[in-house]
Amino acid sequence: MTREELKLAALSLPYEPGVYLMKDAADTVIYVGKAKKLKNRVSQYFQDTASHTAKTRRMVSLVDHFETIRAASEFEALVLECSLIKHYMPKYNILLKDDKGYPYLRLDLREAYPRITLANRVKDDGAKYFGPYGSRGKSQQVIDTIRTTFRLPGCSKKLPRDIGKDRPCLNYHLEQCAGWCRPEKTQEEYHALMEQAQLLLEGKQKSLCDKLREQMEEAAEQLDFEHAALYRDRLRAIEALGQKQLVTAGTMADTDVIGWHQTEAKACFAVLHFIGGNLMDKEYELLPATDDPAEALSSLVKQYYLSRKAAPKRILLPFAMEDADLFAELLFDQLEKKVHILVPQRGDNKRLSELANKNAQEEAERVTTAAERLSGTMTLLQNMLGLEHYPARMEAYDISNTAGTDIVASMTVFIDGKPKKGDYKRFKLEGMEDQDDYASMRQVLCRRFCHYLDGDKGFDECPDFLLIDGGAVHAQTVKDALDTMGIHLPIFGMVKDNRHRTRALVMPDGREIGIQATPAVFSLIGRIQEETHRFAITYHRTLRSKRVKGSQLDGIEGIGEKRRLALLRHFKSVSAIRAATLEELETVIPKTAAKKVFEHFRSEV
Repeated sequence: MTREELKLAALSLPYEPGVYLMKDAADTVIYVGKAKKLKNRVSQYFQDTASHTAKTRRMVSLVDHFETIRAASEFEALVLECSLIKHYMPKYNILLKDDKGYPYLRLDLREAYPRITLANRVKDDGAKYFGPYGSRGKSQQVIDTIRTTFRLPGCSKKLPRDIGKDRPCLNYHLEQCAGWCRPEKTQEEYHALMEQAQLLLEGKQKSLCDKLREQMEEAAEQLDFEHAALYRDRLRAIEALGQKQLVTAGTMADTDVIGWHQTEAKACFAVLHFIGGNLMDKEYELLPATDDPAEALSSLVKQYYLSRKAAPKRILLPFAMEDADLFAELLFDQLEKKVHILVPQRGDNKRLSELANKNAQEEAERVTTAAERLSGTMTLLQNMLGLEHYPARMEAYDISNTAGTDIVASMTVFIDGKPKKGDYKRFKLEGMEDQDDYASMRQVLCRRFCHYLDGDKGFDECPDFLLIDGGAVHAQTVKDALDTMGIHLPIFGMVKDNRHRTRALVMPDGREIGIQATPAVFSLIGRIQEETHRFAITYHRTLRSKRVKGSQLDGIEGIGEKRRLALLRHFKSVSAIRAATLEELETVIPKTAAKKVFEHFRSEV
């Protein structure tokens, strides 16, 4: 479908909630999203693409057709979106990395004597899966802790096959197992313990403790002190788990604090797990830097908790998540647990959020090299400007003059974001009698690309795009000049703020691209602007100093640099000043100073 056909198809959609699937020409799903109103959301993709992020522009450029699925509510749309993202793993959705190597815990209560085992991936086999956890060693530690807490078997005996066939093993004598291979132990007792273990893995520690406390008190009332003591010991063991760094990943934590930070090349999604106010564990995920952190955070938070099938009481976010309330509803629906999702603004929660962000920053910076930073910045710049090719060579231009005299221009060159001073060029403007930045810029670019067309050494490389000191009119002036030469390049003007820093890049048609919200790009463009200005003004000052050095106007009382320049601008040369009448001099400088100049040259005769 053409872009216009896609737009018309989107405008024909209903004002109803649902999910949309963007597909490429090969019918591959490249993006899945949800919408409160399908018509509004989907049509936005095919309207003003200049307002899109760079990633969205790339995705839209690949869309050949799309499909939609209507939902009864926005909540159902969220559920469906999460399910479809997990199924299709679309290229342009932010995804947690493959969990290969990060095992899950598997428990199937339908078995006669179920055990908690390690599983590399979740299967649709009716069993319960928990995790994934940070490593196989950590996962095994969780299994061992639960096994000893509930005194479950850890030997290789097969139950019920081996019940009563042999004496209990050493674990029984060490009181680490209740001896489930003995005939007097029942399958009902075993299943009751496994159900309690499942509650613990689901993060329902409080309900499990309440249940055990109730059983303990009931046994004590019936004077069954042996079972009361058993429930008491199990209760203490489970409560003690809450103070150990064992079952994390949101399972036993009461608060998770999400952190986010990205360098020019890498982003880090960090999760700090707190139990009773104490930091117990940290998990993090490293990803490529993104131009839409809000979308990335929303996607990662959903995948993180839905894949683990567990969540804490509170989740603190570094910034707002658009559908936080809907996601909390989804967690309650799937986990039967009320989760509060907050963005702290002050106090202890704010400090915890800052701590999580700091952890994310340390991890992102740790794995980002200087080369990756610069390469990442250049890629960000490419995406922001919508350039087809990586901007390996950039050229920047600036004009410098003093009230229209000694007009010069500079050309600086940056290769992969680094200055290549051997390729710098400077121009002395020809035939320019007045200050005209547009005409000056036109002349400089025409001269530069005439050399390029002639294949002259030093000018024979073509840049990937141009940066011009000035606004949209400067950029349009250069574009018009190059178009007439048959040269078509991306051209951007550098628009400055009141502190003379480039705040935005502007296209010839007047569209601005803000860069201040992207520190790495803002810093890079700022360095280019300063270097180009420095190179231009240094050349200008050199020419001016040569011209005024030893000038015959030096030493005349009342004639400083400003009046000397005013005379030279008006009369063009010292000879013309010498030949001027007093009345002619008085039209340029004050009468007293004019008289001093007139008398100075008359005294030479």
